[in-house]
Amino acid sequence: MHTALKALQLKARHQVYTLLSGHNLSKLHGEGYDFSELREYQVGDDIRKINWTISAKLGRPYIKELHANRELSVVVAAFMDASLYFGSGNAKQKKLTEVATILGYAAQQNNDLFTGVHYTQKQSHATPPTKQLYHIEQFSQTLYSASVLNTTLDHNAAIQDLFKRLHKPSLLFILSDFLEEMDLSLLSQKHEVIAVILRDREEEVPKKLGEVTLSHPQDGKKMDTYFGQRSIERYLTKLKENDERLGEHFAHYDIRSVKIFTDDEAVSKLVGLFV
Repeated sequence: MHTALKALQLKARHQVYTLLSGHNLSKLHGEGYDFSELREYQVGDDIRKINWTISAKLGRPYIKELHANRELSVVVAAFMDASLYFGSGNAKQKKLTEVATILGYAAQQNNDLFTGVHYTQKQSHATPPTKQLYHIEQFSQTLYSASVLNTTLDHNAAIQDLFKRLHKPSLLFILSDFLEEMDLSLLSQKHEVIAVILRDREEEVPKKLGEVTLSHPQDGKKMDTYFGQRSIERYLTKLKENDERLGEHFAHYDIRSVKIFTDDEAVSKLVGLFV
């Protein structure tokens, strides 16, 4: 195993067994988790249980009834392509691996079923639902070693595939940099979805570079340009528009999110989800 990957896993395990001790993953969901039935809304029902998608289709309010769950299904889905290839030492991909590994260890410590799913342009990979450290660490290694340069992921196809794969309502973490639009509404109908946004600080606070040759990570095309203040302003305008649409989408479908930068201590950001 790669020495740097082993160090990452040891750090993640130490953080889970110390800093996350007592922060149970089950705190991320409400009264129950296993889907029971849809029934028409009655006076006195909790309006937070209303399924707005079904209600809109049927023309009157319906709510989702849930069984109290006994065992939580935790799914970590990593959406990976060349947009992760940013920062010194491929930092975004390493941070994604670290976050996935922390979540896997946290599920295992809590005695919950863990499933890791990984999408790239060329392949998809999934662990079996597991409580074994072996499968979690194999998933971690797959993410760490995935070749993403010069690749483009079809996010819609990946989401459709993920929806078909996951039969049991789950606590579903989507790991991506979310620099492209992703419609998670389908997944949110069946699962509790949490978006983990992986970014490098220089993506949000870019520096003036002057005359520079830029290489597109997805197709390898090069462009000679001048990257100055005007370029930065145009870029930040588009990034702000992207993130505002993203925030509106999450709010509409009750998707929680957390942003983790490559220089963050990931576990401190994740702890906020468990309290």
